[in-house]
Amino acid sequence: MTASRLKDKTPIKEGGRTYAIVQTGGKQYKVSPGETIDVAHLPAAEGSAIELDQVLLVADGERVRVGTPTVEGAKVIAEVIGKGKGEKVIVFKYKPKVRHRRMKGHRQIYTKLAIKEIVC
Repeated sequence: MTASRLKDKTPIKEGGRTYAIVQTGGKQYKVSPGETIDVAHLPAAEGSAIELDQVLLVADGERVRVGTPTVEGAKVIAEVIGKGKGEKVIVFKYKPKVRHRRMKGHRQIYTKLAIKEIVC
């Protein structure tokens, strides 16, 4: 391998990049301005702005603020791009010797968000 190829494989450090860790729908997401994420269904109209106020951590390059459990006064402002469904998950129940079979499918509904800014 060449030296330039090895440089491409090294992990990228977060130096100078603002990011936050938010909690919504029982899950945590690492977000930064300009990214898009898929979260569990939120009751918001397409094109509307939404505030995620459960911010667990905020980092702005040289300073990191960790909440107990959330950072006071911090919020993430995002715009709802659209809604969609995830891939189908098959649930198959089977009991041997008694001819019992049940097959069910499920598609989780999600909301796609575009992160606009992080307010600390």
